[in-house]
Amino acid sequence: MRRIQTLILPVSRLIRISRHDRSDNTYPCREQTIQRITGELPVRLGHMTTNNSLEEGIEVLQQLGLKEYEARCFVGLSRLHTGTAKQLSEMTEVPRTRVYDAIRVLEAQGLVEIQHSSPQQFRAVPLDEATETLRDQYEDRVERLHDALDTVEIVEEDDETPVQQIWAMSGRDAIENRTDQLIEDAAEEVVLVVGDESLLTEDLVATLNEVGNGVDLLIGALTESLQDQIQTAVPDATTFISGLEWLHGQDATENETAIGRLLLIDRSTILVSSLMPGTKEEQAIFGEGFGNGLVVIARRLMAQGLLTARDPRQ
Repeated sequence: MRRIQTLILPVSRLIRISRHDRSDNTYPCREQTIQRITGELPVRLGHMTTNNSLEEGIEVLQQLGLKEYEARCFVGLSRLHTGTAKQLSEMTEVPRTRVYDAIRVLEAQGLVEIQHSSPQQFRAVPLDEATETLRDQYEDRVERLHDALDTVEIVEEDDETPVQQIWAMSGRDAIENRTDQLIEDAAEEVVLVVGDESLLTEDLVATLNEVGNGVDLLIGALTESLQDQIQTAVPDATTFISGLEWLHGQDATENETAIGRLLLIDRSTILVSSLMPGTKEEQAIFGEGFGNGLVVIARRLMAQGLLTARDPRQ
């Protein structure tokens, strides 16, 4: 029986660390995630001239853990040198009594300063300082999440019947994390076909360059220019132009879903992703086990599209 399930990422892959230092048991993409969220903050708050920009700044702050009124008050103060509760209430549409509650929380988090005059005056700390404070708080929450879930007891299943499982996952960050993990775990062979240039990220390149000497590394591309780019970025890899015609059909249009990446690890684990038209949102499925139907089919298909001298069936 084959079962498609939605993947819950292991905690170790959810916690994304900033550097490619495997000796410290760290992971490559956490800083990228934090940078993407906190890095938007100066941009959103520094150029807020439209309602859309205001709402976007508030949304980013909420992603970082602030409640809506707190986020609205911080954004409001970021537009003023100083402000009173009345001014903030009028500017942000936060009830005046709730402004004081929000300001107390923001002050406790080191994001707002209070002048105890009559009426009280409030001001936001400098934007760079606020960004760094929020980054530290975000990292602390992620660490506490890891520590909490890392000690959760695993419940063993009584069903010993082998199931050919196919897992589904969404989101480029999650799929790249899983790609990195699978490559790191490879013992004999990594075969990767890159279907879109945007997927050849710095993190992926770093992971590929750290593949052990005893692991064969083959990377396919759809075009000669992408092949040259891969060969330059990963000089120890054997690169090739993919012969998988179905990967990028000649009649494909911009409105059709495209194959993002195909990854075959040790001929027994496969990950295939697709890119949604327009948004480039990535979705993937993967399966493992030498006898898994998905792996068998992918192995045979990829054998037709790889270098004839390196047929993974051999």
